[in-house]
Amino acid sequence: MKKTFALLSALLSLLIILSACGKDEEKTKALSTEKLLVGVTGGPHEQVMEKVKEIAAKDGLEIELKVFNDYNTPNTALNDGDLDLSSYQTKQFLDAQKADKGYKISEVFKTLTFPMGIYSSSVKSIDDIKKGDKIAVPNDPSNEYRALKLFEAAGLITLKEGTGEKATKKDIDENKLNLEILELDSAQLPSQLGEVAAAAINTNFAMGAGLTLKDDSIFHEEEKNNPYTNYVVARDANKNDEAVEKLKKYYQNDEVKQFIEETFSGSVVPSW
Repeated sequence: MKKTFALLSALLSLLIILSACGKDEEKTKALSTEKLLVGVTGGPHEQVMEKVKEIAAKDGLEIELKVFNDYNTPNTALNDGDLDLSSYQTKQFLDAQKADKGYKISEVFKTLTFPMGIYSSSVKSIDDIKKGDKIAVPNDPSNEYRALKLFEAAGLITLKEGTGEKATKKDIDENKLNLEILELDSAQLPSQLGEVAAAAINTNFAMGAGLTLKDDSIFHEEEKNNPYTNYVVARDANKNDEAVEKLKKYYQNDEVKQFIEETFSGSVVPSW
C-alpha cells in the first residue's frame, strides 16, 4: 500500500513538472502570424481592436479578443501565457505592476491616449469647488498619482517635492481648501459623482457612464503630448516577434486613426 501511494505521488509530481515545463515552452514560443489572442478592457480599447481585427482579417491574420473589466487580471493572464498580447494600459501602470509583481512583460508599440478629466454632477467649474468639499481619485498606483497631479494642475492641491508614481493622498503638501480626498476603485468613480464635488476619472470609465471629455469634464489633461500613452504589451520573450510587427502595421494606420477620430470626438486620441 505504501509503495502504491509513493508511486502515485511520484507520478503526480512528474505530471505537475511536465505541465509546468509545457507551459514555460508555450510562453517562450514565437507568436503565431496567423492567429492572436489579445486581451483588452471593455470600451474604446475593445472597439479600436475590433477595427484592427477587421483590417487584419483581410490580410489573413485572425485576432480573437478576450475582454476584461479590470486593470489587473490582463497582466496576470499575459504573464502566465493565457494571452498572446494585451492592449489597455499606460507605461506608468505597466511599470508599477512589473515592479510589484515581477511580470516579464514589456510595451511594444503605442496605441491610444485617454486624457484624464475631472467630472462633477454638482459644479460647473473647477473654481466652484469650495472649502471642505469631497473629491475622489482612483486608488490604484500610477492612476492615483495621475489624478492627484491633475488636481494639482487645476490649482486645488500641491504635492510634496519629489512625489512619484506611487503617490497617495498622504503625499499632498498643501490643501488650502481642506478638501476631503476619497480613494476609490477606478470603475466605481462615475457612480460616486453624486457623493462628491468632483472626481478624476479615467476616460474609458467616464465614457462607459456616458461622459465625454470635451462636453462634461470641468478640467482635463492636455490632449496632445500627453505622457500617459497606452501600449500593446507582450511577454519579454515575444516582443520582437514577427506577429507583433504585423499587428503594429494593422493598428497604426490611417484607417484606424480615422475611426478613432470619428468615433470618440476627442475623448480618445491616436498616439502615433
